[in-house]
Amino acid sequence: MNGKHHESERAVDDARIWIVSDGKAGDETQCIGVAEALERAYEIRRVAPRAPWSWLMPYGPVDPRDAPHRPTSPIRPPFPEIAIASGRRAVAYLRAIKEASGGRTFTVFLKDPRIGTRAADLIWVAEHDDLRGENVVVTATGPHRFSAERIAAARAAPLPGIAGLPHPRVAVLVGGDSRHYRFNDLDVSGFVDGLKRLDAAGAHFMITGSRRTPVPLHDALRAFTAMPGHLMWDGTGENPLLQYLANADAVVATADSANMIGEALATGRAIHVFHPSGGHRKFDLFLAALGEIGAVHPFPGPLKTTTYEPIDSTPRIAAAIRWHHARHRAALGDAPHAPA
Repeated sequence: MNGKHHESERAVDDARIWIVSDGKAGDETQCIGVAEALERAYEIRRVAPRAPWSWLMPYGPVDPRDAPHRPTSPIRPPFPEIAIASGRRAVAYLRAIKEASGGRTFTVFLKDPRIGTRAADLIWVAEHDDLRGENVVVTATGPHRFSAERIAAARAAPLPGIAGLPHPRVAVLVGGDSRHYRFNDLDVSGFVDGLKRLDAAGAHFMITGSRRTPVPLHDALRAFTAMPGHLMWDGTGENPLLQYLANADAVVATADSANMIGEALATGRAIHVFHPSGGHRKFDLFLAALGEIGAVHPFPGPLKTTTYEPIDSTPRIAAAIRWHHARHRAALGDAPHAPA
């Protein structure tokens, strides 16, 4: 199992935490961000249900091979105090943990589980999602791993390649094809042309792509690194995204990933958003709200280096988990009283 350990004495009632996911990077990163904000040790329990059970998720049961009583199950006991999950395939596993633990494990689901508020003890959704309820925490942006402390540390000690990069520095966050967006040839050329205009105006890029980035777009971006004054992550080692964001004067991001934009908002730097073909009403509402406060701007367009108060919902989500978990333990008789 993968895991990290935190030695801080600030605890969530000494909770041991499981992160349950099918390995999708965006979902897993959000769960890790919350676990790190709770400052407790965690383990990642990855699930890989087979067909036909995977077809039935989030509504159906877990793959029988993964039932908690099976010795090779990813959710076999001893069960944790808290289980945090995200992703369609993780919903059934979270329910199975709750049942097999006799209700003792406090369950948290990040994003809309599609089966309503009964999916977990506590659910987080973004404001542009419709789910609401007494056990639903709603914030403007999603959780992530880029705390104010980590950003400040990265700014104080930039990597050598970044330290020598002239200003203005622009972090370029590139996603790719998704369920709602597609990068066609015109999108690729439009995005690259916008960067060329910033390059001509004196900007210096720190570019990072993703596994979803189309090859033509990746290759076009790679051409920038043949010129002096630009950086691009080559896909090996740890993604330098935190360093890029922390040391940027502005950000360019593609609209296909709310996660990327949420991470960039934690820096307080202006975000220039490029819209590839497609779109989704929820994303549009999310970006429109950010535009009203001056956090996001259209791309291509002139470079903005204005700032705003950093936006980070992760501490608020962690605080909600602490409060509801304490109430849960009080109801079980594990704590003297619920929080006031």
